[in-house]
Amino acid sequence: MSTLEIALQLAAKNHAGQTDKAGQPYILHPIRVMLAVQGESARIAAVLHDVVEDTAVTFADLQAAGFSDEIVDTVRALTKSPGERRLEAATRAASHPIARVVKLADV
Repeated sequence: MSTLEIALQLAAKNHAGQTDKAGQPYILHPIRVMLAVQGESARIAAVLHDVVEDTAVTFADLQAAGFSDEIVDTVRALTKSPGERRLEAATRAASHPIARVVKLADV
């Protein structure tokens, strides 16, 4: 199984039962972001971009699942911490080359 497939499975499992503002399964959002970016690392990070912020998954869980430091660091750059201002989170994402691409697709 590829790393992207593992990311898709992890995201689908952990976003199960969540819906977006339109009532659609939430997993469709990270899949749409994934389809809007190029490159394996960006696609994997896109699938995982909300998994730490919106589920019980931790960065340590991502490492334990075998995701590279590059992927975990990208997800970390994309994850808004509780109490963090949106501008701070956006500035951090913009300063990371892969996170910037994913964040621009995350609309």
